[in-house]
Amino acid sequence: MNNNNYQVSIIGGGLAGLTLAIQLADAGYSCVLFEKNKYPFHKVCGEYISMESWNFLERLGLNLSELNLPKINRLQISSPSGKLLKHKLDLGGFGISRYLLDSKLADIAKKRGVTLLDDCRVNDVKFEQQQFTIDSSKGSFTSEICVGAWGKKSNLDNKLRRVPATVKPAMSLSKAERGRNYVGIKYHVCIDFPADLIELHNFKNGYCGISKIEDNRYCLCYLTDSENLKNYNGDIKKMEQEVLFKNPFLKTYFTKAKFLFEEPLAISQIKIGFKSAVENNILMAGDTAGNIAPLSGNGMSMAMRSSNELNKLLGSYFNEKITRVQLEKKYNDFWKKQFKSRVNLSESLQKLLKNTSMTNVAISILKATPFLRNAVVKSTHGKPF
Repeated sequence: MNNNNYQVSIIGGGLAGLTLAIQLADAGYSCVLFEKNKYPFHKVCGEYISMESWNFLERLGLNLSELNLPKINRLQISSPSGKLLKHKLDLGGFGISRYLLDSKLADIAKKRGVTLLDDCRVNDVKFEQQQFTIDSSKGSFTSEICVGAWGKKSNLDNKLRRVPATVKPAMSLSKAERGRNYVGIKYHVCIDFPADLIELHNFKNGYCGISKIEDNRYCLCYLTDSENLKNYNGDIKKMEQEVLFKNPFLKTYFTKAKFLFEEPLAISQIKIGFKSAVENNILMAGDTAGNIAPLSGNGMSMAMRSSNELNKLLGSYFNEKITRVQLEKKYNDFWKKQFKSRVNLSESLQKLLKNTSMTNVAISILKATPFLRNAVVKSTHGKPF
């Protein structure tokens, strides 16, 4: 590092950005990470992580075992009418809030030597003469490599004119399809609910998950088509009562739980789809490279797996085993091979949820065909890495 010059700059301090920064610092590379929020902070997220990521996180220095986290190995899914599907999770997962997980990873990153700038907004990124210039609220920085890990949406997406690849070309879609987006809502609650269980409950144009995290708290989080909220003039409580409560399970949970947030945590204008993993020479990681529907894949493990692969490729690049062009191609190929089919599957499932009767039929089919049920669940969990 020389003044504000680094080998790698990372924009976004979520799971992809933090885990990559820690790995790069461990390998001896200078790294600066920008995060617009101040740690610790809550984030809209289902807060269930596949066990495929457990060993990876512990290798980074996060002792998950001492946190006494709930291990989750059972799944239940209900249709909008309340028809219930039960399934055992062979690999399973664990529950932890992003408030706790991200803040602990941020502490590890700082201890390893990462220049971590939280409460810092990046305004623009430019690539000229094989060098990136990052304009931020805490000054201007330069780096040889830039990684985009800002998540589902950012002002930088607009500056770079990025849209999901699956909605191109826009002229081929109707106005309604071009504007299709989703809203995520999250609560932390206290409720009488098994610690080893995760449930997904469908409702018209959306679904809601509930599972245990740390400190006897539960994450209650749902994704809905933005039209649902528009139909009730942006009134979240009214929408929940009129739409979500039609699923009997959700009505029970929402009426019996003790809500721990004064107001729900919300994120809007979420678009599901695969984006390019490399744009303007910026290497995109996690949700920045593609938003996956929570129902159809483990986005948090995908983010960490992408950081693990990117760390290996950057090692080859800095050791002059591959060129920048080869680095970008290899990473883009990795993303397509590993994740594109899962992101595309998530789009299909989102469309399925638009039709309540088809969702009821799908639940019935999965209940009657264990081999198909196993295949679907397996597709949402990767192998340990």
